[in-house]
Amino acid sequence: MQSGTLEHVNFTVSDSEKTAAMLCALFGWKIRWRGPAKDGGLSIHVGTEDDYLAVYMPQASPDEMPNPNAISGGLNHIGVLVDDLDAVERRVVDAGFSPFNHADYEPGRRFYFLDNDGIEFEVVSYE
Repeated sequence: MQSGTLEHVNFTVSDSEKTAAMLCALFGWKIRWRGPAKDGGLSIHVGTEDDYLAVYMPQASPDEMPNPNAISGGLNHIGVLVDDLDAVERRVVDAGFSPFNHADYEPGRRFYFLDNDGIEFEVVSYE
């Protein structure tokens, strides 16, 4: 059986432009696509040629939406694999975020931070 490959994760934020810019600055990603989305919202696809995050902002405030998929921060965390953990951590701090829960265990080193919507990102390096 052929295994699946993760293509994207779609999550809701309060400002898709701001979150997309943050992701590009921190991780060296690019905006692959932007356009209209469900409920009159805006989606921006940010990532690499192979995978991306779909950063979705509904027209109404996410916290006012009845749909449980439209709640800001409605997931455990998003893991991002990087080559140079220390360099990315410096960019995270320079962007005004506070890294926490540093850990060094198999299979790699990692830290976490919360973005402006309270979404937790795990940044990990296997080197």
